[in-house]
Parts: sequence; C-alpha cells; structure tokens
Amino acid sequence: MEGPYLSTVSATIQAAIAPVFLLAGIGAFLNVMVGRLARIVDRARDIEKLHPRSTGPEHERHVWELRIIDQRISVINNAIFLCVASGLAICLVVAALFVARIAGWHLGGWVAAFFIMSMLLLMGGLIYFLIEVRMSLKAIHVREELLELDRKPRRR
Repeated sequence: MEGPYLSTVSATIQAAIAPVFLLAGIGAFLNVMVGRLARIVDRARDIEKLHPRSTGPEHERHVWELRIIDQRISVINNAIFLCVASGLAICLVVAALFVARIAGWHLGGWVAAFFIMSMLLLMGGLIYFLIEVRMSLKAIHVREELLELDRKPRRR
C-alpha cells in the first residue's frame, strides 16, 4: 500500500517542477521590483528634505519630480501586487496537482485555469513594470541648461 502512494507523490512532484521554477522566477523578479520601490522611496525622501528650502525654478523642479515619484510608487505597487497574485496562482496550481493526484479528483480544468490566471497576472505585472521604467527615464533626463548645448565642446 505504501509503494503506490509514494510513486503517486513522486510523479506529482515531477509534474510540479515547472510551476515551482516559474515561482522561483517570479520571486526573483519581485526582488528586483521591491529594490526599485526602495530606491524610489529613498529619492522621494531626499527631495522632500530639499523641497522646503528651494525657491523658483528649483522648487518647481522638485514639485515636478515629487509628482512623478508619487505616480511611480503607485505603478510599481501595482506591478508588485500583480506579480504576487501570479505567484499565489502558481501555488494554487501546485496544490491542485497534489489534491487531484492524491484524492483522485479530476481538476485538470482548474489547474489550467489557475495557470492561465497566473500568466495573465504576470503579464499585467510586467506591463506595469515597463511603465514604471519608462516613467523613471522621463524623470532622469538631464536638463538642457546643465548640458550647456550652446557652448562648443573642447577638443582634447
């Protein structure tokens, strides 16, 4: 009686390997996104310290950048939420595989639905991540007055 049960569990573990690797990949991606969120928050705190003392164009630039940072925080939070939800859906895939195999239930449709849901959530998270990256590029362009484009470059 112990033999078939062990082979059933072993076969289920083999079937669950691909979703578990996907879960590891989602975890690594979440690590990147949480790191970006931390850097965004650090930048917001730096600007918040400068903001009360700034005046004129510098003040306007701080307000502009704080608005972009506020938007970026919302977008990256959405990306993190969707990727965590994707990871949870993958966990449902693995759990459903084990329940189906051990209980003898036919959950193939549910497993497929959870996997499709996970992929859609991951796609949404990646889209939000791409939007946040594009927003960050908008915020870091060097101002033209700092580039001194009206001056000719020196020859070396």
